[in-house]
Amino acid sequence: MRRNDERLLPLLLICAQAAVWPGVALLRGTVPAGSALLVAALVAGLVTAALCLRRTRPVAALVVVAAACALGAGPLPVGAVAVLGTAGVALALFTVALRRDTYTAALCVLALAAWQFIYQITLHRLSDRNGLDLVLTTALYAVVCAAGLMTRRARRARQAAERRSKRAEIERHRLPAVERRRMERELHDVSAHHLTAVVVTAGAALGLRGRRPEMVGEALEFAAETGREVTRALGAVRAPAPSRDQLPSPQERLRGLVAGFSRLGERVECAIDPLPDGAVADAVYGILREALTNVARHAPGAPTTVRCRYGDARTELVVTSGPSPAGVAAHGAGLGSGRGQGFLRSRAREAGGTLTSGPTAEGGWEVRAVLPGRDTATPTERSASREYRVAQTVAAAGLVLQPFLPLLVIRPDHTASNSQHVSAGVLFALLASAQALSLLWRHRSPGITQGVVLTLALLWPVAMATGAYTGPVLLPPLLSMAATCAVIASVTAGATTAGPPDEGNRPPAPLPAGALVAVGVHAATTTAAVVHRGTGLPLWMLLAAATAQAALVVGAARWAGVLRGRRERAARDAQATGLATWTEEAVRDAWAERRRIAAGLETTVLARTVDLVAEAEAGRLEGVAARAREALTAMRALLDTVRDAETAPELRPQPTLQALDLLAHQLRATGRDVEIRLPDRMPGRLPTHVDLAAYHACATVLAAGGDQPMVVEFATDGSDATGDTGDTGDTGDSIQALTLTATGVPDTARAALGRRLTERAEAIGGSCTLDPAGPLRVRLPLYAPPAVRRDDEKEER
Repeated sequence: MRRNDERLLPLLLICAQAAVWPGVALLRGTVPAGSALLVAALVAGLVTAALCLRRTRPVAALVVVAAACALGAGPLPVGAVAVLGTAGVALALFTVALRRDTYTAALCVLALAAWQFIYQITLHRLSDRNGLDLVLTTALYAVVCAAGLMTRRARRARQAAERRSKRAEIERHRLPAVERRRMERELHDVSAHHLTAVVVTAGAALGLRGRRPEMVGEALEFAAETGREVTRALGAVRAPAPSRDQLPSPQERLRGLVAGFSRLGERVECAIDPLPDGAVADAVYGILREALTNVARHAPGAPTTVRCRYGDARTELVVTSGPSPAGVAAHGAGLGSGRGQGFLRSRAREAGGTLTSGPTAEGGWEVRAVLPGRDTATPTERSASREYRVAQTVAAAGLVLQPFLPLLVIRPDHTASNSQHVSAGVLFALLASAQALSLLWRHRSPGITQGVVLTLALLWPVAMATGAYTGPVLLPPLLSMAATCAVIASVTAGATTAGPPDEGNRPPAPLPAGALVAVGVHAATTTAAVVHRGTGLPLWMLLAAATAQAALVVGAARWAGVLRGRRERAARDAQATGLATWTEEAVRDAWAERRRIAAGLETTVLARTVDLVAEAEAGRLEGVAARAREALTAMRALLDTVRDAETAPELRPQPTLQALDLLAHQLRATGRDVEIRLPDRMPGRLPTHVDLAAYHACATVLAAGGDQPMVVEFATDGSDATGDTGDTGDTGDSIQALTLTATGVPDTARAALGRRLTERAEAIGGSCTLDPAGPLRVRLPLYAPPAVRRDDEKEER
C-alpha cells in the first residue's frame, strides 16, 4: 500500500502534464515534433523516478526534479514542463520539509528561489511579465515549505501524545504491581537488615556475656535504638516522600550503610564513586544493603570488600566476602525469607541492568551487578554538526551559482526591453520577503507582527506604480493579504485553543479590532491599486467591493483559525482526560494495595517491634532475641500473604497526601517532569476534608499537562495570634492552613484550572489565587466550617 501511495502522486502529475502539453496542442490541431516528445518523455520519466524515491532521499529527489525541469525547459515549448516544474518541485520540497530538519528545508527554499532568480535573468532579464513569475514561484515554495514544517510538527506532537498515552495506559496496569513489589522489597530490606542485626548482636552478647559482660548493655542499647529505627523505617515504607531534596547524596548513603555494618563488628572495606540520584543509585543502595545483610547473616566477621564504579558505559557494583572465620557462630542463619536473591535481581532488572552471584574460589561469596552508566540515556534527536551545516550550505551555493547550465540550454533574449526602471517583480519579492520574515514573531508578539504586516501591505500599490506593473490589477493586493491571513489565523487558533470550551459548534465571536483594521487596510490598498490603473466605477462602489473582498478573505482566515484551534483543543482535552483517568485509576489501585499491606504490617511486624523495644528497655536480652526472631517470622509470613488477596474495585479508598509519591511516579512514567515537595513541619494528622482536598488539588494541577517542568510545593501557614485555636490534636497549635503553590502551569490551562480550584477550595472555606504571570496558590484552612465539620464527623462515624 505504501509503495502505491508513493507512486500515485507522480503518476497524477504526469497525467496533468500530458493534459497541459501536448494535450492542449493536439486539441488545437498542432502535432509536436518527435524530438520534443522524446525530450518531454525523458524529463517526465526522470522526474517520476526521483519523486518515487522522495521519502527515502528527499533532498536528492528535489535536486533531480529541479535540474530535470530546468534542462527540459530550454528545447521544449512553453508549458511543456509547467506542471512538473511547479507541482513536482513543490511535492519534493514538501517532502524535504516533512522529513528533514528546519535548516535543510529553509536552505532548499532559498536555493530554489536563487535558482529561479538566475533563471529569470538568463531568460528575460527580469522584464518578462513584470518579473511576477519570480514572486509567485517563491511564494509557492515558501507556502509549501511552511506546510511541510507544520505537518511535521503536528505529526510529531501527535506521535508524542500517542506515546505518552500508551505509556500511561501501560503504567496504569503496572503501578499497583510495582507498588506491591516495592513494599515487599522495602519490608524485606528494612526488617531483615535491622532485625537480623539485632538477632546477631543479641546472640553474640549472650554467647560472650560470661567473658565480656559489657556487651549485654551494648546489645540492649543497640536493640532499643534499632527497634525505634525499624518503626520509623516501616512508617516511611507506608508513606515515602515524593521529593528527594532532603535526602543525602547517593555516595553518602552508601558510605553510611557500610559504616553501619562496620559498627556491628563486620570488616568492610569500600571504594565508592559518586553517583547521580535516580533509579541506578536506588538499585545500588538496595543491592548493597541486601548483600551486606547476607554476609552478616551467613558469614559474620568475614572480610568484605565493596567496589562501586560509575563509568560512561556502565555502573558496576561488586561485593565480595571471604569465608567465615573459624569458631564464629552464624546466629542469623536460617532467618531469611528465601526471597533475597530474587529481590536483588528484580532491583537490577528494573534499573536496566543484570546481577550475578555465586561462590568464590576462596570459599566466600560474590555479588556483581552491572547497571547503566552516565551515557546510557534515552536517545534523543541529535542536531547536525557545524561541519555538516557548512557542507550543506556550500553544496547549495555551488548548485545555485553555477552560471553555465542555463546558458547551455537557453539562448538569452537580446531583444528584451532595456529600460532602466526597477522591475515590479523585484519590489514585490522584497515586500513579500519582509512580510514572511515578520511572521516568525507571530506567536511571540502577534500585535506587533500584524502591525508590521499591514504597514508593508500599504506599500504594495506604491510598488505597482513604481515598477510600472501591467499585470492583473487584483493579484498584488491579494498576494499582500497572505501574510495578514497567516497572522489572523494563528492568533485566532491560539485564542481558541486557550479559551474556555465552546458550547456546541457555535460560530466564532465577532471580528476583533485587529481583524477590522486588517479589512480596512486591505480595502484601501485594493481601491488605490484599481484607481491608479483607472476605472469607470464610482469610488463608493469600488470601496464597497474592496471592503467586501477583504472581509471575505479575512473572515475565511479567522474561521480557519477557529477550526484549527477547536481541533487542537479537542485533541488536547481528550489526551488530558485520558491521562487523568488512567492516573487516577492507577493511583487508587496502588493506594489500595499499600493500605492493604500496611494494615497487615501494623498487626504483625510493628507490634512485635514495639515488644522488642519494651524488652530492651526492661533489660531482658533473651526476650529481645526472641521478639526479634518473632518479628522476622512475622515479616516472612506477611510477605507470603501479600499476593493472596486483591482489593475489590468498589472498596478502594480515596487517596490522600500520603499517596503523592504514587501520583508523582505515575506522571513521571508518562514522560512528565514533575516535582512534589512537602514541608518539614507537617501536621501528624490532617482533617479528612483537608487531606482529600489537598491531594485532589495537587492531582488537578499536575493533570493540566504541559511540556515544561511543573513543581508543586506544600507549605504550612502559622499564626501568632493569641486567640483560641481550638482543639488542634496532632496538627500543632500554630499551624492554621495548608498552602499549595504550583509553578510551571501552562498558560492555556491557567484560567480553567483557576476556576476549578476556586470552586473546590471555597467549598471547605479556602481560597485560590492565580497571578497572571506567577504561580498558582491554593490555601486550605485546617479548621473546617461547621457544615464541613459535620460532614466529616458523619463520614468518620
